[in-house]
Amino acid sequence: MTANASATAGPERREYSHAERLRVISGVLTCIMLVALDQSVVLPAIPQIAASLHGVSHVSWVISAYLLTTTATTPIYGKLSDQLGRRAVLAPALLVFLAACVVCALADSVPMLALGRALQGLGGGGLAAVGQAAVADVVPPRERGRYQGWFAATWAFCSIAGPVAGGLITQHLSWRWIFWGNLPLVAFALITSARALRGLPVAGTKGRIDYAGALLLMFSVAATVLALTEGGTDFPWASAPEAAICAAALLGFALLAAQQRTAPAPLLPAALLGRIGHVAALGGLSSAAMFTAIFLLPLLLQWIYGETASTAGMHLVPLLFATAIGAFAAGQVTRRTGRVKPVLAAGLLVGVTGFALLCLSLHAASPAWPVAFAALAGVGLGALMPTTLVTVQSLANRSEMGAATGILLVVRAMGGTFGATLAGLAITLAGHATASGFRFGFLTAALFLALGLGLVARLPEIDLRPSVTTGTKA
Repeated sequence: MTANASATAGPERREYSHAERLRVISGVLTCIMLVALDQSVVLPAIPQIAASLHGVSHVSWVISAYLLTTTATTPIYGKLSDQLGRRAVLAPALLVFLAACVVCALADSVPMLALGRALQGLGGGGLAAVGQAAVADVVPPRERGRYQGWFAATWAFCSIAGPVAGGLITQHLSWRWIFWGNLPLVAFALITSARALRGLPVAGTKGRIDYAGALLLMFSVAATVLALTEGGTDFPWASAPEAAICAAALLGFALLAAQQRTAPAPLLPAALLGRIGHVAALGGLSSAAMFTAIFLLPLLLQWIYGETASTAGMHLVPLLFATAIGAFAAGQVTRRTGRVKPVLAAGLLVGVTGFALLCLSLHAASPAWPVAFAALAGVGLGALMPTTLVTVQSLANRSEMGAATGILLVVRAMGGTFGATLAGLAITLAGHATASGFRFGFLTAALFLALGLGLVARLPEIDLRPSVTTGTKA
């Protein structure tokens, strides 16, 4: 069976020039950079924040609040951008992000800073979803992998630059300048994205907004992320508060499923989920494997090989650089062949091989071996990230592009949170003095990718179109 890349019947198609595509992508990249930087730039400042605001016991909420609201709002922004247009949704999201930076910079307590970070996430949730959907508006499915390599490189660069910049700012100025320094970046993003997205067609039709579904989705996702981030830290896993949060998440998803079956304009249409569900699950599994590697590799190098924190951080660079290489290679292959299933399968096999060899190298005399094998796994993971996005967008109707992109991104975020949580649990149970916890974590990452092979086998053959569809479903 072959799935048409647009999943539509007879809409108008328009060819955008390379210059027009670059204008959109350059505007979107500034937004992606903001999201990527703000996920990590505050990490080195946590000790100084805790000391200056006298809130050591609750300072973890500075990280968790941003993660919660970003994850919960991503699919909602995607759906809204389908109905209202990319520019109409992205600009308010950036303004919320701008206001939140001011709140964070002026915070005089941890609760106020956590509120500011939650507002940052409320704005940041729209940047990635709307930005990636805007790229799909102007770049044909067959060409998207080529440009997704740029996004992968941006994420990799910001993942490295964020903690470095945050550490330097905290050391030489103050943690507050992390947020003041965001203001010119947000202003630049506002200007470039407004220019870049001007004139893009509205993908869908204006209609009812499923506010009840949006609230239930936000509640369910927030409760899930809260359970994963707070379990084993603020609450023991086998505790009444943790059980209550998990029960609330399950109840929320159950209510959401019932509500979506009867909603006149559901936030998560069953037909869309039926088409992209397997690919979204694959995105979640690959993200879980990625975050497991990012979490465990620096700890392995410090605790087993005795490296310093700075050296271990530098040895994370090959893994991150390898993901950019994998993304670029995958984009070139899909561009030339128009096929995604072979690329997905190859990425999964390379990732499984890398993690398996990494497990076997934990007792190697030199840390160069685990670093090299982690980089090999990174090549496979890098190939999966853009290809899953291209596949989801290819299986969605033109009017569902934002919603489909948002669904994939939220599943990825939850998968990443689950992977990091599982990695931390493995270390806690096995103890950091032995390699057994690391071996379990890396084997679990390999298992995630092996499960992904089963999902790829169930995908239809997808031929990526060489042109962009600008109409809606006939």
